[in-house]
Amino acid sequence: MHTPANPPSCLAAPRNRPEGKVLETVGVFEAPKQHGKYETGQLFLHSVFGYRGIVLFPWQARLYDRDVASPVTEKNENVAGHGSKEVKGKTHTYYQVLIDARDCPHIRSQTEAVTFLANHDDSRALYAIPGLDYVSHEDILPYSSTDQVPIQHELFERFLMYDQTKVPPFVARDTLCAWQEKNHPWLELSDVHRETTENIRVTVIPFYMGMREAQNSHVYWWRYCIRLENLDSEVVQLRERHWRIFSLSGTLETVRGRGVVGREPVLSKEQPAFQYSSHVSLQASSGHMWGTFRFERPDGSHFDVRIPPFSLESNKDEKTPPSGLHCCPASPSGCFSITGYCNTPVNV
Repeated sequence: MHTPANPPSCLAAPRNRPEGKVLETVGVFEAPKQHGKYETGQLFLHSVFGYRGIVLFPWQARLYDRDVASPVTEKNENVAGHGSKEVKGKTHTYYQVLIDARDCPHIRSQTEAVTFLANHDDSRALYAIPGLDYVSHEDILPYSSTDQVPIQHELFERFLMYDQTKVPPFVARDTLCAWQEKNHPWLELSDVHRETTENIRVTVIPFYMGMREAQNSHVYWWRYCIRLENLDSEVVQLRERHWRIFSLSGTLETVRGRGVVGREPVLSKEQPAFQYSSHVSLQASSGHMWGTFRFERPDGSHFDVRIPPFSLESNKDEKTPPSGLHCCPASPSGCFSITGYCNTPVNV
């Protein structure tokens, strides 16, 4: 579902019954925050994808928006530039969130966007944590609920607990704090890249995943999350992707193919967005990616949409492998395993 710009005070969600779908009240909308951050435990509706979720913790990212590129680059600013544009990064807040499992089948976004390298010798083994997402501050439509377990997710009660004296009434358990600290290098969102071509906005968020040894060489892994948004009323369909991948080792690879992740999504006024994640590996500690998506209009004509160029940077201070399977044993509540929630294999 796509939420209107001025939502009503009550939030309703469909419920399956033998006689069909009906709406039931799940909470009350609150005023979106124009200033400051949302707290851990804040319930929300995603303004674009329509799912219910809950905030775990915030990330401060650098947003490089090529649609508002400045012709003059100031000193002491982080700059990401390719081609004719130099873009100044601005600080922007994103949130690590849990997605309500009841909504996962109905949203046009991969619900396994957060992946880890496996903790063993198979350099290509990746594992996903279902129902984790990164959400921009402006995509949060906050609401409140009297339900003590308002979000259905297998990690909800492991990470959060109900405390009626708090606002919002869901607070972080020690296990969430320890898991965040342990996996901070592999979860952290640092750079976001955005560009619009012919009313199709492409947003890219790269993540460094770690390094593995394979056949006496080092292989560096990244995942990248891409969101496509149609800002116009004309229906378009993604048909092809064209990537250029440059490695610090000096290699330049070209990748072409139909659609993305096996799909050719249609972007319409009713369903304007699609989000997916993929992975790339290099035999060098850094590199760059850029490219285009080819879209088709209803009359059969095609046009290319630019993918904003982004850097692939590794963590030079990498000391320990990422841990998607276990929480930090130093946690006061003890070590717990989330194997079974994050051991979904990922094809790359």
